[in-house]
Amino acid sequence: MSQNFTFAINSISFDENYQPKDNTRITTNFANLARGDSRQSNLRNALRMIDNSFNSLANWDNPNGDRYSVELEIISVDMDIDGSGEAFPSIEILKTNILDRQTNERIEGIVGNNFSSYVRDYDFSVLLLDHNKDQPKFSIPENFGELHGKLFKHFVNSEAYKQNFKKPPVICLSVSDNKIYSQTENQHPVLGVEYQPNESSLTEQYFKKMGLQVRYFMPPNSVAPLAFYFFGDLLNDYTNLELISTISTMETFQKIYRPEIYNANAVAGKRYQPNLKNADHSLTQIVYDREERSRLAIEQGKFAEENFIKPYQNVLEQWSANYA
Repeated sequence: MSQNFTFAINSISFDENYQPKDNTRITTNFANLARGDSRQSNLRNALRMIDNSFNSLANWDNPNGDRYSVELEIISVDMDIDGSGEAFPSIEILKTNILDRQTNERIEGIVGNNFSSYVRDYDFSVLLLDHNKDQPKFSIPENFGELHGKLFKHFVNSEAYKQNFKKPPVICLSVSDNKIYSQTENQHPVLGVEYQPNESSLTEQYFKKMGLQVRYFMPPNSVAPLAFYFFGDLLNDYTNLELISTISTMETFQKIYRPEIYNANAVAGKRYQPNLKNADHSLTQIVYDREERSRLAIEQGKFAEENFIKPYQNVLEQWSANYA
């Protein structure tokens, strides 16, 4: 059965003229910015923030702080399950490319960064909610995240992935506001100070099923740690410039979406609990509709259920059971 699962990878530039395609998950960070009256200034401001952040971290041989620019591509992954040519939009990630203005060279960055998936929306906004509707105590459905994890691993191991990308993906997320993070002695020149959580989160467990491990670092100039999900060895498999491209891109998004944490006016201490009600933070000049995002996650989860989970249920269950 699995030999029929094929992936098609498409790429579109994320620049100030970007307009989301009809099948893009609208809750995706970058798509949300590209809507409404402020769309062009939103995009321009976000891209400028990314470049400024990149140059402040890549500060060697960069006296004016303007040597590099980050170019972003949105990578959409469509999946054809039964060879019919009908594809389901399964995953969307971001790819960074670095332009070195001093040498005029374009350097490949990291793929991953932002991660969005309709099946994840289904798992968290439909399946998990239904499972807990009348339960007195929160619990997780059996096999939660199994199918999604196997589909993701299948994609990363696919020929389509290997033909398009040289290295495995790194996904960078916000920290969880119900965990406590403690600073360790470990420090990296670009990733910064490492933190460790007091316990594992549901997101961690979900990403573990995708084959990813996680480490938490607070980069120089940052005020809170970021969660880095990766395969292999995060600190040695990627160059400093590659890592900086991910930090500058994803921290910019977090400053826009979670200013209470990532644009806070005080830096995380040795023992840190993120707080989404923290009033002592600054806002960016970028307009963003957070409430719409929560509502759309449910709509997108239902879309996945109706167009993917239900119609292909037998095929998916059989494939998942046989997936090595």
